[in-house]
Amino acid sequence: MTKAELKEFLDEKVALYNNPKFIESDPIQIPHQFSLKEDIEISGFLTATIAWGNRKMIINNAKRMMDLMGNSPYDFVMNHKEYHLDNLEPFVHRTFNSTDFKTFILALQNLYQNHGGLETFFTNNQQELSLQPAISAFKKHFFEVAHLPRTTKHISDPMQGSAAKRINMYLRWMVRQDNNGVDFGLWKNISAAALSCPLDVHSGNVARKLGLLTRKQNDGKALLELDTALRKLDKTDPVKYDFALFGLGVFEGF
Repeated sequence: MTKAELKEFLDEKVALYNNPKFIESDPIQIPHQFSLKEDIEISGFLTATIAWGNRKMIINNAKRMMDLMGNSPYDFVMNHKEYHLDNLEPFVHRTFNSTDFKTFILALQNLYQNHGGLETFFTNNQQELSLQPAISAFKKHFFEVAHLPRTTKHISDPMQGSAAKRINMYLRWMVRQDNNGVDFGLWKNISAAALSCPLDVHSGNVARKLGLLTRKQNDGKALLELDTALRKLDKTDPVKYDFALFGLGVFEGF
């Protein structure tokens, strides 16, 4: 396949999967339940945090998270009392348990009170054509609050070699201007050109079969290689191809 043929093929798959029907079976449906900007940000962040494993389980547990916060995540983060945190005790998603959940609530409260919130933090820490250093800085500041060492594993650090799939997916949701109504495009001062593809087993395997990726591990070096290849196909909106790679892998068994 020539580069032009590959681009045409992938653009067709983007058109197929980047549409509102995608929302029905994807964790992005959780933040789509909200209209307040901060509710979308926080529900999206918490949903992305637990987005590994069975997709149905991810969606069900993310809904449970929202229920436990009274379906008002921003109000809960900013105004909860200590006894409200006790209500989170039953929650668990794989290795993310109630202790982690409580810590994330306190960390988000600190972020909004002292760092201007999620959008402001990432906007102020972005670099041209890469949000990976901002993710690393985010992890450092997010865990300024008291926490157990085990909880830090739930946010990846690209500067330690991680592909940081879940938080890159979250940033796609928040930043990418999507005329088809899937991604939110809430954060106006970050360029979609700086976004990185959420690299997981599905997108990685498809990317290798298409010659977009040669590295075998799904790590930070692989992410850089894939990002470089996708930016050659569309330098302004490279992460749109996540829809194509994911769709080919999950829905078509490519």
